[in-house]
Amino acid sequence: MRPFKNIDADALRHLRFILCDIDDTLTTEGRLTARAYAALERLSEAGLAVIPITGRPGGWCDHIARMWPVAAVVGENGAFYFRYDRDRRVMQRRFWLGEEERKAARVRLERLRAEILRSVPRAGIASDQPYREADLAVDFAEDVGPLERSEIDRIVTLFEAAGARAKISSIHVNGWFGDFDKLAMTRVMLREVFEIELDSDKARCLFIGDSPNDSPMFGFFPVSVGVANVKDFEDRLQARPVYVTDGRAGEGFAEMAERVLAAR
Repeated sequence: MRPFKNIDADALRHLRFILCDIDDTLTTEGRLTARAYAALERLSEAGLAVIPITGRPGGWCDHIARMWPVAAVVGENGAFYFRYDRDRRVMQRRFWLGEEERKAARVRLERLRAEILRSVPRAGIASDQPYREADLAVDFAEDVGPLERSEIDRIVTLFEAAGARAKISSIHVNGWFGDFDKLAMTRVMLREVFEIELDSDKARCLFIGDSPNDSPMFGFFPVSVGVANVKDFEDRLQARPVYVTDGRAGEGFAEMAERVLAAR
């Protein structure tokens, strides 16, 4: 991972999209700071399409798409994208799974919820679970814990043994049934909303994140950035970011924004 401050400005001048994780990338210790939000606003005002790519739930993503200076949002690790048309006052909601598939998956996830809590009693169900459309979020470091690594690994094992996919963020283990992830839905969203084919246009995108569930994005984009706290998960990353900021969390996001804006 190379220092982001040393990136060639030419790699930043022609960016069109800033794709960003939220927890511990944009936020800092659970809070969206004024500096980080101002960086979002400045990127948007400069003509860049800022798109959060997050594990957070549908209810939150509806709010984010409506009220933040963003062009769209991918939520629940790729379960959907939401885009708010401010001129028409219409929310576009695109899910990876159909409604009946999501209902069937929810029944299976509820069984897993009980099994996980029995097997890992110090874990909790994420406080944002009631607002989720397609996954189960098990809390290990937001409102409980933090749990030991062995406990986190046990949660992942239980998901995978049931045939679910499981990804570790900085605060949750998210599990779901379906062949989506952050990168898969980002690809769909960019094609359907912006008429961008990601394989040929990925150099126009910057992705910034912090944890193992960002690995598909880190491994795909030539301009992939980790905020400094990505180093906390270095041995769990299936793919590492190309660059890393000096600052942690929201400070690292603001550092990235300043460098991008200066290059333009």
